Amino acid sequence: MTVNVKDYAYKVTAAGRVNIIGEHIDYCGGKVFPAALAFKNTVYIRPNGTDKINLSWTTLDEKVTLDIAKLGDYKSLKYGNYQAGSLLMWKNAGNPVVGCDMVQDCTVPFGSGLSSSAAIEVSTIAAMCALTGVPVDPVGIAVEAQRAEREYCGVNCGIMDQYASACGKAGHAMLLDCATLACEYVPIDTGDCSLVIIDCKKPHSLVESKYNERRAETETALRLLQKKLNINSLAELDGRSLEECGSLLPHNVYNRARHVVDECARVADAAKAMKSGDMVKLGALLNASHASLKDLYEVTGKELDALAAAAQSHPACLGSRMTGGGFGGCTVSLVRTSGVEDFKAHVLEKYFEATGYTAAVYQTQIGDGITVEKI
Repeated sequence: MTVNVKDYAYKVTAAGRVNIIGEHIDYCGGKVFPAALAFKNTVYIRPNGTDKINLSWTTLDEKVTLDIAKLGDYKSLKYGNYQAGSLLMWKNAGNPVVGCDMVQDCTVPFGSGLSSSAAIEVSTIAAMCALTGVPVDPVGIAVEAQRAEREYCGVNCGIMDQYASACGKAGHAMLLDCATLACEYVPIDTGDCSLVIIDCKKPHSLVESKYNERRAETETALRLLQKKLNINSLAELDGRSLEECGSLLPHNVYNRARHVVDECARVADAAKAMKSGDMVKLGALLNASHASLKDLYEVTGKELDALAAAAQSHPACLGSRMTGGGFGGCTVSLVRTSGVEDFKAHVLEKYFEATGYTAAVYQTQIGDGITVEKI
């Protein structure tokens, strides 16, 4: 459907995100390095004077009506469950939720690992804030949106996606401490290089994947290590302590913990490399991250591995890794800008030869998080 903007009271957006480095460590209390994208979920909203929330989409023929008193009843919806869960968490936190019409327009590619779900959750809550006069608190919105993803939609995620979606800043990455929510904005200055995002186009769902299984394995690692170590999260673990106490852990659980320790170190090094303009170092860190996610964390799969390998084989590419939860989705690559067009053609050809899938290159910029416009 098309939107007659003048019929609505507010236009509210929240961003998709790309994680430059720091994968599967947000729920372990680590620091991550994401950036918000210009891909967004936009919500057009107006009051309707009822106790119902009417949802519609620019890209779907579906229309869904939610009863405010029964927001807990919509978990099985194909469309509208993220909105229902977000508004339920917001309501349960003591905030007003009123009858309204919402049109949702999402440009974040679904199933891409670029956090369309977080963009939907965050923008839905922010739109309700605008309509009810509640001041927009991006961090508070991110926390409730994460709760919706975990408790309502069944993905036991960390805070990174929702925080980046809500709190992003154009031209900057976020060095986010997921234990404290302290955030340092780091200007993205890649010199003569560009970040290139390519989608493997393998359909995936984090609910159906082994995402929650990996989360459980890290919790097992922490519980076993706490028998000998005074740590509150795996992100507090150092390599020496892991080696000394590694015998406490089953082999696969040890590998998950090893990834967390090493990835936390890579994030710190990547932030330093970005600040100093050392793109060769940053590229090497991207490659090392992908190898760890493949061999130790086992969340890549044939398609993402083929995509990363194709990228890494091009002479203009300094580094490439999967980004997001894995099991499908995107790679992010650091590429000499002068070679980007040849790089893209090379990767698409090599990837199709390896998998039979046609990958998609996404053109986007680093954007802002929540925006609110009164119409």
